[in-house]
Amino acid sequence: MSTSANPVANPTGTAPRWRRLLPGSLFSRVTLIIVVGLAIAQLLTFAAIRYERNMALRELMMIGIERDIASSVAILDRLPAVERAGWLDRLERRNYRFVLGCSAQGGAPRSEASQQFAAAIVDAMRPFPVVKVGEVAWPPEGLQIEVRLGDGSSVVVHAMRVGMPVSGWVMWLLVGQLLVLAVCAWVAVRLVTRPLAQLSAAADQLGPDLKGRTLAEEGPTEVAHAARAFNAMQQRIAGYMAERVEILAAISHDLQTPITRMRLRTDLMDDTHDREKFRQDLDAMNALVREGVTYARTLHGATEPPLRIDADALFESMVADYEDVGQQVRLDGRAGAPIVSRPNALRRILMNLIDNALKFGSDVTLRVQAESEGGRLVVSVLDNGPGIPPGELDAVLKPFYRVESSRNRSTGGTGLGLAIAHQLAMAMGAELTLHNRPEGGLEARLALAAAPAR
Repeated sequence: MSTSANPVANPTGTAPRWRRLLPGSLFSRVTLIIVVGLAIAQLLTFAAIRYERNMALRELMMIGIERDIASSVAILDRLPAVERAGWLDRLERRNYRFVLGCSAQGGAPRSEASQQFAAAIVDAMRPFPVVKVGEVAWPPEGLQIEVRLGDGSSVVVHAMRVGMPVSGWVMWLLVGQLLVLAVCAWVAVRLVTRPLAQLSAAADQLGPDLKGRTLAEEGPTEVAHAARAFNAMQQRIAGYMAERVEILAAISHDLQTPITRMRLRTDLMDDTHDREKFRQDLDAMNALVREGVTYARTLHGATEPPLRIDADALFESMVADYEDVGQQVRLDGRAGAPIVSRPNALRRILMNLIDNALKFGSDVTLRVQAESEGGRLVVSVLDNGPGIPPGELDAVLKPFYRVESSRNRSTGGTGLGLAIAHQLAMAMGAELTLHNRPEGGLEARLALAAAPAR
């Protein structure tokens, strides 16, 4: 059985062309819809009123104009032939005039309205004989009616239908009404969408430090209720995180005493081999406790204020520190300008990335590149190690996750180095991503969101 394609579905996943022309924000879209809808409603109202006025004028013309023309022809018939020309200007109106001593031009009326108009005039002309009725091209649907007067002379009636005039102030009034409606629509939509924008901004500012700004609990009932709920949510989350940090700190403090006792008892052991094994285990436990508390503190918040720093000097000092201890770390590229960032957090992130690269590679490069578009500063740590399976590139940024679970603590670490770097990056508004290099190895890319401070 064959199935027909759904005409509504869009297999390419791209929006229709008419949707791409719409503004992106909810505020602009709702304002556009309201203003365009009001404009169309105004135009339809204006068209309906104008059509009704034209119909009324047509009915008025059909009722009275033929009598006026007949009365004027009767006046011309009673006047002496030498005085008729002097009365033509007096008898002329907007929709008809008279010409003496000529013939009517044009063919028979074509439209139904012209035929009705001509028939009404012809009927009103009695008993004067009508010689010819013709419709001319200009003015549109204009009629020329040749009438024979009592003395045998002819007079041609040039009649036309005139539309209802519209004063200029009416158009300006419509434009003014549309502007008033547009301003009212703008204010109404802003009243609705502004709280949403404030809520979105507050949610964006609520990062890992949990120090987002408090929303003002004012305005309409729904807005104030949403603000109170959001503020209460911030306080609850902050309380949960603080409680978790306190628990980890208490566990760390309580573990220090038994670890110290076990270390002292290890020193009293006679077997040197077992003593070294116990010391390694105790050191691993101590490192795990310290890094666990460090990771919890990065989740709890970043109290370090942003500062204007010399990025190139910071990178050079870090590379020099590694060279002093015999580690091969090279620096490639320069920022070229100071930046605004948190120096201690930035140093901690890069140290964790470099230490991780040194565990699995022998050639480590710290590459610095300032992007022209967006003004971001991208710092990459490159190594020539085995890399990470593509399916685990995101997982390794989670706490206590290691690629090879069979590794021991001395080679695999605690699984918190990359997690701490990731949390610190989010806290300072940066983005940390991992990528496998085509030539082999891993690239840890840190994109600083803050533009360079010139």
